[in-house]
Amino acid sequence: MEILGLSLGQLMALLGAAISVVLAGMGSAKGVSLAGQTSAGVSTENPEVNSKLMVLQILPGTQGIYGFLIGVIILVNTGALAGDMKAVELLQGISYIVAALPVGIVGYFSAAQQGKVAAAGMLLVGQHPDMSGKAIVMTVMVETYAVLALLASFLMVNAIVL
Repeated sequence: MEILGLSLGQLMALLGAAISVVLAGMGSAKGVSLAGQTSAGVSTENPEVNSKLMVLQILPGTQGIYGFLIGVIILVNTGALAGDMKAVELLQGISYIVAALPVGIVGYFSAAQQGKVAAAGMLLVGQHPDMSGKAIVMTVMVETYAVLALLASFLMVNAIVL
């Protein structure tokens, strides 16, 4: 069965790429947005700390990058980026979806939670600018789980043989 000239396996592989990009991207947008709102408020009260707050705002955006990376690897592995998509069996396509789930799901939740920790860190830095290093470390700790999910997805995506 084909849809738009693509087999179900190929469609599943493309869906896997979309899952990793969309879910991780949504989480990053949510986390960066919350951190940005807090940064604006803290900067209004204490403009001298604005540059220290930028690092904290950027951190929740990394999960979106991780999801994008896995999506691109799926597209490269299937030949979709080259414009000549390889044959993908249905089970292989489903495997791409499963491989995209760690970075997509963990990326979504960790980015949103990291945004909350970054916002709290910004409030800390607004009151105690010398504590920016501690605020960054607290925020980076949430990142650990996103990195583990990226690694899991990377290993699973590259274990699929076409």
